[in-house]
Amino acid sequence: MGMIDIASRQSVWRGLDYYKQKKVLSCKANEDGTYEGDVAGSDDKKYHVHLDMTHPRKSTCDCPLANGKRIICKHIVAMSFCVDSSEADRFKKEKTNYASEEEERRAKRYDRYMKRAKYMSKTELREAYVEAMIELEEIHRTEKYGNNKG
Repeated sequence: MGMIDIASRQSVWRGLDYYKQKKVLSCKANEDGTYEGDVAGSDDKKYHVHLDMTHPRKSTCDCPLANGKRIICKHIVAMSFCVDSSEADRFKKEKTNYASEEEERRAKRYDRYMKRAKYMSKTELREAYVEAMIELEEIHRTEKYGNNKG
């Protein structure tokens, strides 16, 4: 299991950005197979990363998000991509494949809904539209404020 498999999607995406922007300032291999280095953060800060590719959860970073916790932050991900660029390629390929599959799923849903709509009267279409808009509004409200109604 690689670093991208256990890190949050946000950390992987941001780590990929940091890797592409060459924010990994240093990276040296230790005798035990781990790596030490520094990664540029935001606001001109520099964070120290200890990277363990064999046991990713043992990796550490002294950034505010990961310091003292078992969190795989964007700095750790960026350094792991420097050590093994095939992981960055694998992530990009997975995302490309997912996007392509999602586009296909969306096209199938569109066809299914369009077939159903062809047999509806204008009144039924209007009612379905209003119901869908109300439901969408409720979903957005729930995402923004939680389960509070109002």
